[in-house]
Amino acid sequence: MRAAVMRGKRLVVDNISTPVPGAGEALVKTLACGICGSDLHTLKHAQKLVEASRKHGAPFVMDLTRDVVMGHEFCAEVVDYGPQTQKRLKPGTRVCAMPVLIKAGGVEAVGYSNDNPGGYGELMRLTEFLLLEVPNGLSTERAALTEPMAVGYHAVQKARMAKDDAPLVIGCGPVGLAVIAALTLGGVHPIVAADFSPRRRELAQQMGADFVVDPKEKSPYESWRQMATYSDPAKAPMLPPWMPGPALRPAVIFECVGVPGVIESIMSAAPGNARIVVVGVCIERDQIEPLAGISKELNIQFVLGYSPEEFAATLSHLAEGRVNGDPMITGKVGVEGVAKAFEDLASPETHAKILVEPWHS
Repeated sequence: MRAAVMRGKRLVVDNISTPVPGAGEALVKTLACGICGSDLHTLKHAQKLVEASRKHGAPFVMDLTRDVVMGHEFCAEVVDYGPQTQKRLKPGTRVCAMPVLIKAGGVEAVGYSNDNPGGYGELMRLTEFLLLEVPNGLSTERAALTEPMAVGYHAVQKARMAKDDAPLVIGCGPVGLAVIAALTLGGVHPIVAADFSPRRRELAQQMGADFVVDPKEKSPYESWRQMATYSDPAKAPMLPPWMPGPALRPAVIFECVGVPGVIESIMSAAPGNARIVVVGVCIERDQIEPLAGISKELNIQFVLGYSPEEFAATLSHLAEGRVNGDPMITGKVGVEGVAKAFEDLASPETHAKILVEPWHS
């Protein structure tokens, strides 16, 4: 089959072996697969990802001297089944699935593996019982947004938003946009979002942000304070005497950038008792100053991925129109265009989410 292959630190188009579904697996045809920011980082920092995965037990373990076919945000079509399968979905059925293979020895990643090619190739192997049929009427392009939108949905679920909580989203790339969509779905307002890119700020508003700010022009935290001040100070929670300031709603700050230094900058600027949800995946080593968190009694929640229930719920939200990810889709390419798409995605003014359609030129 044809695929865009990560070979060393380059993406090349090549013919590789067609995957053969094993026990409990389905063979599927990739219809559309989004390019994720984590894939962009992996192409540059694959060795760091592999070292960290081995150290911390993550499933992203690869032999970088061998080929890797990335791609984990997909909508696909059932082609065939391996042994020991129920075959409950007919060939030709469009499906989404969590990008993992459930093996007797544990969980293996699809798209971050030498042996489990992802959606930048024409065919994939997926775990049968994780397949979810795409509801009638939902386009393939929208269905391919299930995985990235589920990331935002999971992050907001982990944040345990309360009635008075006021969110601030730092970074309006695809991850930040997914968080904004999930906050909007939950009726959480006002949503303040910050990004240096005018295009991304525009997309943030289309996805539901109430107020966007350019950090070059104004502090996101000052903008948040203006939106989060209690009209009745008596309703504000009591803070320790060493945290003076106006009566502010509880802050929930979503870190959606994933580069070194951002967590520490948020901790330094965050108000007392803030909850920080780290959604951006930083592959490189980072550092923080603990006293910033100690003195403000900050709460930091790291998140990754989603549960099967959250993934299924996101597909349903997209199908029912409760979540609209259309503004995120800014381009489509075949396998021959993947390398150029990676370059284009380096500019936030050009694209947000490019879909790979492996069977199209």
